[in-house]
Amino acid sequence: MHNQLNRVQTFLAVVDFGSYTKAANYLCISKAMASLHVKALEEALAVTLLIRNTRTISLTETGQEFYDEFKEIVRDIDNAFENVMHRRNRVSGKLRISTTSEYGERFILPLIPSFAAQYPEITLCYNVNSSLNDLVAEKLDVVVRLGNLADSAFKSRQLAEYEIILVASSSFLARHAIHRPADLEGVPWVANSNLQGPTQWALRHLSGTAEEVTGPIAFQSNSSTAIRSMTLSSLGVAVLPAWVIEGDIAAGTLERVLPEYSLPRQPISVVFPNTGHLPHKSRVFIDFLCAHLGS
Repeated sequence: MHNQLNRVQTFLAVVDFGSYTKAANYLCISKAMASLHVKALEEALAVTLLIRNTRTISLTETGQEFYDEFKEIVRDIDNAFENVMHRRNRVSGKLRISTTSEYGERFILPLIPSFAAQYPEITLCYNVNSSLNDLVAEKLDVVVRLGNLADSAFKSRQLAEYEIILVASSSFLARHAIHRPADLEGVPWVANSNLQGPTQWALRHLSGTAEEVTGPIAFQSNSSTAIRSMTLSSLGVAVLPAWVIEGDIAAGTLERVLPEYSLPRQPISVVFPNTGHLPHKSRVFIDFLCAHLGS
């Protein structure tokens, strides 16, 4: 029974990672052993689970059915172990988390020593800018995301909100006069490619009125650091988190554009798989973040 469980876990990992090499590294076994596990499982079942060629691995129809059924079974087994350890006042295991590099460096990484001291038996694996799709394959346990989340099959918990600011350099504003929201539709923007409609915004005046604007995308990036750099280089106006550019505004290298207008505050969310039983290691980390970063 123990050998069969190991073989099933190897099969699931190969499917999740799409690679024998990556699955073997994840499971801390050799690639040859991973291949033997899957072959032995197929022989025991007398079916073909995977179709292999030089570049890709794909599931047979039977393989897909086997994957769907045993994914839940193995998850329940893992959760059972987690629950037993929890009852013994122990929290352990590998916790795989991800966030954006800028937010992680500023807010998450400084908290890791305190979390590690509180939960010494948790091994933490920190990833940067991983896709939410990695939650499906369980390569990740918890993801911290900024901004509004698209509807998905995941669960989430809001930590806090943050201010975003429309900014540009002084030399850019000297070349492009921006006196009212409509002027933004005629100047180049440095856009965040992570967003849908990254240059479409509702600007709210101090009086309470709001105006919709849509600017042309001249440059774009999925990194706030890169967007900040291009904005400092006078390539366009940009919307950035206040905590990313507060030093630039204080130094005068960036200026608020239309300071009498504000943009909608953005949520900071913790996202995790929508499963029946959230592993205790994930729960304590989410609670820890809420205690230290929650508004």
